Amino acid sequence: MSNQIVLTDSETLSATLSCLSEYIKIPTQGNYDEDCLLKILVKAASRGDTLENTINSLKDVPSSNTVRYHLNKLDNFEDLEKSLNSALNSKLLPKIKKLRLSLAVDFNLIPYYGEPSAEELPYIYRSEAKLGTCSFYAYATLCILDRDKRFTIAIRAVRKQETIVSILTHLLAELDNYDLQIKKLYLDRGFFTIPVIRWLQALDIPVIMPAIRRGKKGGINQFLKGKKSYKTTYTMTGKHGDSVTFELAIVCKYRKGKRKRNGVEYLVYVIYKIHSSLNHIHSSYRKRFGIESSYRVKNICRIRTTSKNPVNRLLFVGISFILVNIWINILWLKISKPRRGRRLIYHSFFPLKQMLSFLDRAIEQHFQPIRDIYIPSSSPP
Repeated sequence: MSNQIVLTDSETLSATLSCLSEYIKIPTQGNYDEDCLLKILVKAASRGDTLENTINSLKDVPSSNTVRYHLNKLDNFEDLEKSLNSALNSKLLPKIKKLRLSLAVDFNLIPYYGEPSAEELPYIYRSEAKLGTCSFYAYATLCILDRDKRFTIAIRAVRKQETIVSILTHLLAELDNYDLQIKKLYLDRGFFTIPVIRWLQALDIPVIMPAIRRGKKGGINQFLKGKKSYKTTYTMTGKHGDSVTFELAIVCKYRKGKRKRNGVEYLVYVIYKIHSSLNHIHSSYRKRFGIESSYRVKNICRIRTTSKNPVNRLLFVGISFILVNIWINILWLKISKPRRGRRLIYHSFFPLKQMLSFLDRAIEQHFQPIRDIYIPSSSPP
């Protein structure tokens, strides 16, 4: 690579603000415009901090009450969700749009504490206890699983009364805007239900999903025997008599002392239209953990808040995913070079934290950071 400059912090900020301002419209009035508010949001996201701490660290910016006042004007949850998905899709690379891709769907749960108000209740998702609560703000995402292009295509804020099939339908509907085809869809065990499996079979979507083993005998446990991997079929019956028949992949792995355990470990997957070898089914499913790493990356640049406003929280989560997509887009288009086979990406030159540092410093060129603290002098007696 030549030593010429290919990217600056100001260019990074410009690309970020351009994307956000095109799709996220915040009504403003008075001395501070939308550009100012977006810079404050990006500054807070770049540091993984709260709006209050960010505002208190800068000169000549609106107060936190003023910022919240303008953000509270975003009151249409559905419109904001559509805008965030448009922003996410805007950073898809052209070559991706006509490929058969491996995709994954997963949930991101953010704990909710207290008693929800009437405005909050429709967006509170109940799940197994975690971090001292069973209530969460839940966000389902559809992601591309590729070594160099882990894009988030869509985000769906889970509604209280929404079924898992409905969530999947909304996410996969985003693919209709492009020529994207599903090579494989990876789901976690939370999707192991009769309606989901039946729905995927009806849509003819290739899928790999872990099966849940319930009870000590019978059911799927009856297949956990022997020392060789194999395929079989299984009919799952629900409480109300509904059922679905599907193919199971029983993968045998030897622990070899891992975690101080030996013997055979059985891994069971629901598969549909998957023609890979059994060992490859297991190894390919492990790619799904890439989506979990994307959540860890996303949390680096998520604006922290104690606000229970569902719209604001969706905005903050959405911005974090957008920033990660922008980072991947810049890596591919700027911090790389073409070659035979896979494009060479210089990840070590521009990790996500470097981009966030660029954004942080570039914004401080517009709003000077506070460098001095003064304590008022005492009044004379």
